Amino acid sequence: MTDDLNLTIDHQGLTDDLAARRYFAKFERITGHLTRVAAEMEVERTFDKRDLSIISAYVQQIAYTFRALSHKYLLTGRDTGTFFGSLTIDKNESGFPVFGEIMKMANDAQQAAKHLAGMRTGPELKDEMIRQIVGDLTIPTKLQYAMAQRLYYEQLERGELFWATNDPQAIWAGNDGERRRYLLHWAIYDSQQNIPTIYLMEVEDTGDVSLPKDARRWPSVQAHLTAQGSSGLKLLTIAQGFDRDFDDIHPKRLRRIHVGPMYSHAFTLQSGPIRDVLAEAQGAPGEDWTLAWTLETLSSERVEYEKKGWFGSVEREIFKLDPFAGRGAETGATSTERAMIMPQKPYQVLAEKNPAGFASIRKFVVSPSGRVVAAR
Repeated sequence: MTDDLNLTIDHQGLTDDLAARRYFAKFERITGHLTRVAAEMEVERTFDKRDLSIISAYVQQIAYTFRALSHKYLLTGRDTGTFFGSLTIDKNESGFPVFGEIMKMANDAQQAAKHLAGMRTGPELKDEMIRQIVGDLTIPTKLQYAMAQRLYYEQLERGELFWATNDPQAIWAGNDGERRRYLLHWAIYDSQQNIPTIYLMEVEDTGDVSLPKDARRWPSVQAHLTAQGSSGLKLLTIAQGFDRDFDDIHPKRLRRIHVGPMYSHAFTLQSGPIRDVLAEAQGAPGEDWTLAWTLETLSSERVEYEKKGWFGSVEREIFKLDPFAGRGAETGATSTERAMIMPQKPYQVLAEKNPAGFASIRKFVVSPSGRVVAAR
């Protein structure tokens, strides 16, 4: 297989337990900042409270996913008597775990109850660990491994994780005359880019039965959106396909949020100015990272009527594309907003270097106290 077809060439296993712990600690901090970034965007009116609630829920699911994986791989590199692999991340243009890790986690979740039923309880494992430490004066590595796996399956059983596919849901958004309005949202873990991707679609419903209660249309809508969720597709392609497949559901605005890539001098490979910024910003632990956040928006500009059948006609949305330098045809979106979330030290280095191409990117700076401040 040639390199350009080998999707695993950029994958790397974290085989050292200290490296794995640093990686998960880094993402625990990052996911904690994401909700604050979304809140800043609400202040700027990029999102409203309803959007913020949805995005925050997905961010929390991402955080729970990392917590579960941190339990699974807690003893990576230690002699547990059982080989269970190591976390595989995409070290180039992602920084997140590879898609296969999310699929394995979903399979484990289906069997979580069975695993937990065959394990000793948490208190029993703790009691045995204390007896081994005090009585044998040895480190209870195998018992620690058993406890880590128990915590992993308990997290899976609790649910609310970010899966490979997070099915579409509909939220009532009011009426516009006789039309019902809904906000549809769903999310995927993109298998090509290995990053979480969130979708928000505002629609008007002119069907006889309200969309979420329509046994004929709603399952088809969910299946359609899930199948079209690849981040490799342009928003225009997704919206036009949906508009043509559902004559009585009219997409008025479609937004897509790419959560990532995450760049880190310690864990990922990067090129260009960001590599020099992160290398120079090394200092305090956990300060050598930046997370990209991209918001694509496609809005309907007007409606045209198209003949259907002998006497009927249906509405078709005409979407507004980015008017600058013909970029609309290239991006398939009305607008694209790029942002970077980074600690204070990398931001200071970036501001000093002021590399070309970064001026138009929004910067959200995380202070040592954890406060997020919007900057240019």
